[in-house]
Amino acid sequence: MADVRDVNLNRLAIFVAVVDAGSLTAAAARLGLAKTMVSTHMQRLEAEVGASLLVRTTRRLGVTEAGRAFYEASVKILRATEEALNAVSGDGDTAPVRGTLRVSSPIDYGALVVAPALVELRREHPQLDVELLCTDQYVDLIADGIDVAIRLGRLADSNYRAVKLGSFVKWIVASPAFVDTWGSPRTPAELSALPFCALTVLPHPLTLELRRGDVDRSGDDDGAADSVRCENAFLVNTADACRAATLAGGGFGLLTDFSIGGDIATGRLIRLLPQWSTSAASIQAVFPPTSHPPAKVRALIETLKRRLASV
Repeated sequence: MADVRDVNLNRLAIFVAVVDAGSLTAAAARLGLAKTMVSTHMQRLEAEVGASLLVRTTRRLGVTEAGRAFYEASVKILRATEEALNAVSGDGDTAPVRGTLRVSSPIDYGALVVAPALVELRREHPQLDVELLCTDQYVDLIADGIDVAIRLGRLADSNYRAVKLGSFVKWIVASPAFVDTWGSPRTPAELSALPFCALTVLPHPLTLELRRGDVDRSGDDDGAADSVRCENAFLVNTADACRAATLAGGGFGLLTDFSIGGDIATGRLIRLLPQWSTSAASIQAVFPPTSHPPAKVRALIETLKRRLASV
């Protein structure tokens, strides 16, 4: 069994970078090292731990079963080390913002909100490297090495920490051409007979849960509620595709206010039943539970809060 005293812990960071990047060349570019140096570090790390961690071929680089387990452990070790450094660095607000920040976000929100926020964050902190992974699928923060996940709506129970950044609602919208063809509904019940662009990643994509009146962004509202089941659906699996289909007149859509505010302002989309919307839902930053969140995580949260407050 390998002794921890025989392992150069600096090589753990290089190993994690190699696995994340998928190749020695990409990892070398990310780390600012020569490819030969990265390869040497990996060979020495394998000798130190006494196991093969990587499978190298002429076309690709793979990770062995032992390497995958070692990678997950290395991510935890590096994260714990960063927390320890933050804890002893003095005033947390003055800790330097540096390293690599990996952020996960839904596709549409990532493109519209998170990406510009990360550009602003990196402009303020040039020593910080960022990587944004946009996906509408659930990601495991620990297994995928994610520092912060931006999540919309109700969160599943977990041991992660969450900070509320803001909130959003969904509006019933359609293109002018759709309205010309189908007319404007007068009640939510009339929506059930109209073509509907539905997002299949939602738990109940064909059901609209609506509330009447001004919905308070805190989540409180005092309007009447209605539930509508749509039968004539155009099904898509991403919010961007749902918006595109709605713009093209494929049906009306129930879309987030942050994604279609510009479309409403320019007349590309029209609000149907403008007195109705969904209840407000939260926008939250989720990150692994720590007593001292890294400075880069705190900096991103503050940047997003500031940008959302100015909207």
